Amino acid sequence: MSALIHQQHPSTIRIGIDAANIRIGGGVTHLLELLNGIDPKAMGVHEVLIWAGSQTLQSLPDYPWITKFNPPSLDKSLFYRALWQLTSLTKAVREAQCDVLLVPGGSYVGNFHPVVAMSQNLFPFEWSVISRTGISLRMLKFIILRWVQSYTFQHSDGVIFLTQYAKEAVLKITGPLRGKTTVIAHGLSTRFTYAPKPQLPIAQYDLAKPYQLIYVSTIEVYKNQAQVVLATELLRKKGFPLSLTLVGPAEPKALNELNKTMNQVQEGKQQESWCQYLGAIAYEELSAQYQQADLAIFASSCETFGMIVLEQMAIGLPIACSEQSAMPEILGEGGLYFDPHNIESIAAAIEQYLLSPKLREEKQLQAYESSKAYSWQECAQSTISFLRSVVANKKQ
Repeated sequence: MSALIHQQHPSTIRIGIDAANIRIGGGVTHLLELLNGIDPKAMGVHEVLIWAGSQTLQSLPDYPWITKFNPPSLDKSLFYRALWQLTSLTKAVREAQCDVLLVPGGSYVGNFHPVVAMSQNLFPFEWSVISRTGISLRMLKFIILRWVQSYTFQHSDGVIFLTQYAKEAVLKITGPLRGKTTVIAHGLSTRFTYAPKPQLPIAQYDLAKPYQLIYVSTIEVYKNQAQVVLATELLRKKGFPLSLTLVGPAEPKALNELNKTMNQVQEGKQQESWCQYLGAIAYEELSAQYQQADLAIFASSCETFGMIVLEQMAIGLPIACSEQSAMPEILGEGGLYFDPHNIESIAAAIEQYLLSPKLREEKQLQAYESSKAYSWQECAQSTISFLRSVVANKKQ
């Protein structure tokens, strides 16, 4: 089939993908959906060659036009993966006769060209957020990552950003880039598309059947879960019958602080158990959690895109959202915003929703309609078109 495609499209391209550090979460989801969205005949793709760890490769589709490589180093620690990227990746891509190398992880220091990097991690470029991790090896890791990705973006033939906000934030650090740049949003899985649920007056809820808040995200200090817990407790003290469910994998230090806060607000009230942390759950189970909830909260201080917000828009939930980073670019007028570091601000946004079913309906419908603009097919089409333009530009 691959040979037939090449005959039908003399100008088809062979794309190499460095997925050495794409291992869990959104990075794997993006790569999976991107590949599923590619129509090789229509888009002029001869072959896609992927270098990745075995677990990542098992998560990706097995199409005839995809070739997978699993060097042993890519199943080892970050040190060995980085060493393989430094010493072996460029040679592997050249030997495979790739026309372009796509680097979704955003880090490449080799000399293959043309190379297109993706900016999917804004964290290293936001010093106000890095500083909240405290002086540690983790802080050093992000400082090094800032340097490596800055170098990559400055020496790439093309760079893909997920939002205009992320592009501007990165360029403040790197300065103008010599290669082509573009903004290509992620798409949205159809598993998260449901009709918005009816909104009821808060008087129809009580402690036996509370109004359910949900916050889905990695437990990190800059995600401000502890502030959300305290804001919810503030509203409960005002008489609102609320419960809060937190979902997501956790960074140990941040989880320790969150547990302290949860224990503090629920001390002596164990019979209520209004605040619970479920830990990480399977991606396939996430939509069920959304459907059980009445209101979504997203309080992050730093996001490159805000995929969780987009999923909540499509699921038809009212959303109370951080006013910072890329979230307003995605959510637009479809939510209420707050200062994620201010407990009173978070509580005030939630309270506006609690007091007005009509406001909830208006915002959830706005968000739901806006979510329809995002598709993985469009993301794939735009990505392949950009890669082709970079290849063509390099040949001139």
